[in-house]
Amino acid sequence: MKKLSKVLVGLTAVAAVLVLTSCSAAPGASTNTTGNRIGKTFKLGYDIEMTGAVAAYGKAGERGADMAVAEINAAGGINGKKVEVIKKDNKSDNAESATVAANLMSNDQVNAVIGTNASSQTKAMIPNANKFAVPIVAPTSTNDELTHQGNKVEKFVFRAIFPDSFQGKVISDFVTDTLKSDSVAVYYDNSSDYAKGLYQNFKDNYKGQIVDVATYQAGDKDFQAQLSKLSKEKFGTLLVLGYYQEAGILVKQARELDINVPVIGGDVLADPTFSKLAGPDAANDIYFVSGFSSLKPANAKTEAFIKNYKAKYGEEPSAYAACAYDAVMMVKSAATAEKAKTSVDVATGLAKIKNFEGVTGTITVDQNHDPVKSAYLVKLEKGKEVSAEIVNP
Repeated sequence: MKKLSKVLVGLTAVAAVLVLTSCSAAPGASTNTTGNRIGKTFKLGYDIEMTGAVAAYGKAGERGADMAVAEINAAGGINGKKVEVIKKDNKSDNAESATVAANLMSNDQVNAVIGTNASSQTKAMIPNANKFAVPIVAPTSTNDELTHQGNKVEKFVFRAIFPDSFQGKVISDFVTDTLKSDSVAVYYDNSSDYAKGLYQNFKDNYKGQIVDVATYQAGDKDFQAQLSKLSKEKFGTLLVLGYYQEAGILVKQARELDINVPVIGGDVLADPTFSKLAGPDAANDIYFVSGFSSLKPANAKTEAFIKNYKAKYGEEPSAYAACAYDAVMMVKSAATAEKAKTSVDVATGLAKIKNFEGVTGTITVDQNHDPVKSAYLVKLEKGKEVSAEIVNP
């Protein structure tokens, strides 16, 4: 009897391993080729930063996405079906983003996911998107490798903002042609896929001299040692690449050390929290690339979006709100065009988007699943946006 029990236990263990193996999927490989069926409602998941380090991005994105959903439902839904939103907090954490994606796609059976706003968090979601065959539309994740690596395109990953390869060139051209700066110092977040990728793309395009490069880690608050070293160097522009919570403090400390050259950064400085952390005295002569600016409406839809957002929330919409709005509308456009029955159909439609008119401008999804669209080059004075120029691809 004992011998038989041991045999049964052994067989049970083997069976468990086989079940676990069958439920896992390597990145890039789909184990659910049919995806999630669209039922009585169109289920839309939000994998967003409700809490944690970059919760400001998530809050703005949630507002923009909610506005889009409300408008879609008021107009009859998607293919006659109401959009049902299921929101989950990824806590601004990579591992939590992956867990949230799995829950939304497997347990809640969503038909598409909006999120996230941070490249490293979106990267963590990709294996589950492939496993459950559910498309992700990331509002503001810009790292190039999210959508493709070389010739390998991620079937279920899309975004509503331009990639870093375009953003890096925009920054480089602006520093060279507009600021007339032939030398820069760089300070970037070495713990961020976004910051590292953007720095590499800037370096690949910039023809001037990079006089010094300093790095920091997410969560750092004291930048004075490296800034003191940089203050002794001669350079025309300071390039700061990282999220608002560190970048705002870094710029404040740089100005206190009399580093008064123009500062330029990436799209993550579009959140107003950056200016609040830097303070009005420091947030002068600041430039950043953005996916949107209310100072430069792209079209009539943009003007209506700005008006409605201000009426609802009492403030100007940021790029995070606008890009999330467009991400939801891209899902609607794709599902409508394909008369989608499953999440796979939605992904197919997203890959075919051409000349989609969003509030952030006209979007065409290319062969790498990246949107070909314009960027905005925004200037801050005393922490306020004072000008914006559209940069076409």
